[in-house]
Amino acid sequence: MKKLHVNLKIKSKKNKVDNLKPSPLTRTPLDLSVQFSSSLKPKTLGLFKAIFTKKNINKWIAWTLNPHATYLTEVTIRVVDQVEGQALNQQFRGRAYATNILTFNTSEHFNPQADLLICAPVVEAEAKDMGISLLEHCAHLTVHGALHAQGYDHEAGPKEALEMESLESFLMLSLGFRDPYLEH
Repeated sequence: MKKLHVNLKIKSKKNKVDNLKPSPLTRTPLDLSVQFSSSLKPKTLGLFKAIFTKKNINKWIAWTLNPHATYLTEVTIRVVDQVEGQALNQQFRGRAYATNILTFNTSEHFNPQADLLICAPVVEAEAKDMGISLLEHCAHLTVHGALHAQGYDHEAGPKEALEMESLESFLMLSLGFRDPYLEH
């Protein structure tokens, strides 16, 4: 089992995760939107529409955003089929397969917009293979993509991977889900 060490300073009355709230720092309201590919199968479309509600997205993104990332003002989540997912992964990453999530943002330039592309068939298959709910996997991928939109990059090296995965673990536990990096 993989062990992660999270070194975060938490200020709360009882010093419990239950007491944590997203930062109340003043920021421009975040414009969140969701798009669904017209080529999604009706059953898949229904599943993902039930998961990617405004309430869920607001909660997942609010917890994930660094309060100092005030430059990020717009996040769009687009749920696509296998064909679109593979085409975009090939075009932008040179990889000829569909991946679970792609994040489009140039954080080092403080781009105000981030696009998170979720490939529905890949995400469904992964959730089933891992034995977790589709809701939990979508929450994790949203957190993962939002961290990428802020400049975190697990592919940059072992230190960066540990930092990003530790944050993901902390955030998922804070949201009431399991640690995505521990075997269940």
